[in-house]
Amino acid sequence: MKILVTGAAGFIGTNFVYYMLDTHPDYRIIAYDALTYAGKIENLQQAMPHRNFSFIKGDIRDRETVAKTFAENKPDMVVNFAAESHVDRSIENPSIFLETNVMGTEVLLEAAAIHGVQRFHQISTDEVYGDLPLARPDLKFTETSPLRPSSPYSASKAAADLLALAYHRTYGLDVTISRCSNNYGPFQHEEKLIPKTISNALSGKTIPVYGTGENVRDWIYVKDHCRAIDAVIHRGRSGEVYNIGGNFEISNIKLIKMILSFLNAPEDLIEFTADRKGHDLRYAIDDTKLQNELGPIAISPFAEKLKETIEWYR
Repeated sequence: MKILVTGAAGFIGTNFVYYMLDTHPDYRIIAYDALTYAGKIENLQQAMPHRNFSFIKGDIRDRETVAKTFAENKPDMVVNFAAESHVDRSIENPSIFLETNVMGTEVLLEAAAIHGVQRFHQISTDEVYGDLPLARPDLKFTETSPLRPSSPYSASKAAADLLALAYHRTYGLDVTISRCSNNYGPFQHEEKLIPKTISNALSGKTIPVYGTGENVRDWIYVKDHCRAIDAVIHRGRSGEVYNIGGNFEISNIKLIKMILSFLNAPEDLIEFTADRKGHDLRYAIDDTKLQNELGPIAISPFAEKLKETIEWYR
């Protein structure tokens, strides 16, 4: 089995590469990444010696390079992690998010259809559903929840999902989509909440918190996410969307204080700032479909894996 992993040098892509090499050592993993600020070739250093691993530097928007990659490697599956993913950056410069997340996905889908790829898996996000009210903890996103993206980032991911489903219906391409809650773990870029909090706390720098910090997120350990993706690409039904959740909801401010406590760092490092434009209030995933059809998918204890993550960054 040959799997093309796009965005392989980014946070989740890197973890997925290592997971697949460990779990399916006979599979050939072809890593593809443009190596932007968020993708580092150093992340894949330990994979380089593996006999079934290869790396290609390329942009998913580059039709010529993508076509050459498909023609020469003939992948059986594509798992598309490649994306611009930081909400703040999307608010400042929406166009690059549309170019990469929408047009780049279309380039990959077209190549997959032309070259007869057995399965195209699109990595999406729970942010395509918009947000939920803080006062309704009973509400969770299901696969049939309406798409109500709040930011240019989440809108671009929703568009990519719809494109993938259109390729399934119109061209018969075998497509699956997974929408996951917030990930944490090794290799995450320091602009994200958990690594930024760890890094700033270790350096004695202030930790910026939007608004009052009461916004709630559902968190999943990145390797649990990889395990769920593995289940979807092998056993998921074509044309279906699967939610992947960690079933651990916590407010941003409580999470930051939890990290500071683990590091024995003072809470006066916290600095409240003006709230993000269009800031989503709460995310919560209902992963019943995944667990019933493809599970059970084990979920790691949050506190335990958060401590491991802190030690990795330390």
